[in-house]
Amino acid sequence: MHRRNLSMYAIFVTINIKDGHADEFAAASLGDGQGSVRDEENCFRFDILRSPDNPNQFYLYEVYSDRAAHATHREQPHYVAWRSAVEHMFEGDLGRVEMETVFPSDAGWRAQKPGLVNW
Repeated sequence: MHRRNLSMYAIFVTINIKDGHADEFAAASLGDGQGSVRDEENCFRFDILRSPDNPNQFYLYEVYSDRAAHATHREQPHYVAWRSAVEHMFEGDLGRVEMETVFPSDAGWRAQKPGLVNW
């Protein structure tokens, strides 16, 4: 991916969950989302979304300063614990779309980060 000046690395992940595990998956995912924005200096967004039409389909929208920050994310204790807890719930392969941000600007992402830990 060509990284334009002042853009961030974003990833959109689609996760299908086996029947009977959706609520358990949602609850288990909170620690990874919260740990990402709280503990990772270069994570600027971590949204956990659920389809209103299919309760077994989830989406993650994550924004990092760059690919290296995302690779670091996958080594963090909260990610390792999450992956171990939920991997058996996955129904098929995960979908993944990598992107670069256009708006907000790099400075905009950095300015809004403190508000992400107000849960």
